[in-house]
Order: sequence, then C-alpha cells, then structure tokens
Amino acid sequence: MKLGHRLAHINMMIPNGYTHIWDCCCDHGLLGAALLDRHAAMIHFVDIVPALMQQLTAKLERFYPQQNPPKWQVHCSDVSAISLDQDEHTPLVIIAGVGGDLMIEFVNSLCQQYSDRSIDFLLCPVHHQYELRQQLIKLDCELIDEKLIEENRRFYEIIYVTRSNSSSQINSDSTTAKISAVGTKFWQCSNDQERDIAKRYLNKVLTHYQKINLSNPQKVSQTLQDYLAIKALI
Repeated sequence: MKLGHRLAHINMMIPNGYTHIWDCCCDHGLLGAALLDRHAAMIHFVDIVPALMQQLTAKLERFYPQQNPPKWQVHCSDVSAISLDQDEHTPLVIIAGVGGDLMIEFVNSLCQQYSDRSIDFLLCPVHHQYELRQQLIKLDCELIDEKLIEENRRFYEIIYVTRSNSSSQINSDSTTAKISAVGTKFWQCSNDQERDIAKRYLNKVLTHYQKINLSNPQKVSQTLQDYLAIKALI
C-alpha cells in the first residue's frame, strides 16, 4: 500500500546505514514494509496488540519471505521492553502515532536502560510536542533534523534526534544542533507553501495555549511566551 504523507516523510528522513531499525507502535506495518524495500537493516515491528501482530506476521511472511539471515522480526511488546542489545551499532527507534506524553515514558525508559550507548530516535507525536521536546532537552539529546507536515487537516512535527556522548554513527557527517522546545528548522520557511503551513500551525498552537492560559496561566505562561516569540519570525 502507498504510504500516506506523514509516513512518507518519516521514511524519507531515514538515511541508509542503520543495522537495526525499530518501527514502534507500527499498527499495520506500512512504514516498516517501506523500510524493508529500501534498507539492508533488520526491521523490527513493535506493537502491543496481539491481533495486529498476528495479522502483520502473516502479511510479512507472504510478501517478504524470510531470508538467511532474516530481515525482519515482529515483537508483540511494550516499547519500553524492546531489547537494543542486538549489536554495537547505533539503533534507530521510530515512535509515531501516539501522544507525546506516552513517548516521554518510552524514551525515558530506553535512555535509562541503555544509558551507556547511543540511540537515535525519530518521533512523531500526535500532541504534547512542547513537553516531549522539553524532556528530550533534559535527556541531553541533540537535534538531527525536524519537519512540520500536514495530513488530513492535522499537523505533525517529525523530530529526529540522537542521544549519545558523541555524534551518531549514522549521522557522523551531519551537524547536530540543540533542541528547541518550540522547534527551529520548520519555522525557517523556504517557500509560500511551507510558510502557509507554519502560520496555520502556529495559530492553532497559540489558540490552544491561550485558552488554557485563561484558566491556568501559571501552567502555560512560559510555553505561550515561547510560541509568541516565533510569531514575529514567520
């Protein structure tokens, strides 16, 4: 099946070179299947719903018969329980389609369990982007890339980061940057279409936090100030 706009952008952001890629909360496995078509990596499909994983396994066995060595594994598991000890190289953990609050739990857990190794994360939360970014900053993650896209009248931030004491092995030739709680790159629009998406997204975010600010200003005052500072830039 053809990837939707969001998954297609995630797919395009992933460089070659990883040996293990974890497609977490993979649902029907569309992204992982696209990665199988273009990557030499071992693709791990992870979701906690047994029925989905059984259906996915049957489809993979039909369309991607196992080779020697195998090119994919299916894990019916909580994301926090995945094992990143497959080899010494930097793994890529993709988490999409869930809220930023749950992503924070997953990323915290993996960073604590594997505090001595590098991990790259590609994250696409459905909400709580600001809180997720704050936590990534606390975990000393560095930004590799980020995108803002629109699909079916919903906006998505795609956040590609590395958590390591040194540059990610895969992205060692790229310059990482500090993570901003409100984003940086996708506000620097290069054309009218990007600028239109960015402005409409910012207006939506500001409306959301302004409503919260009316009843609980202490909770979001800093968040609102951070986003208002962006308004003058686009």
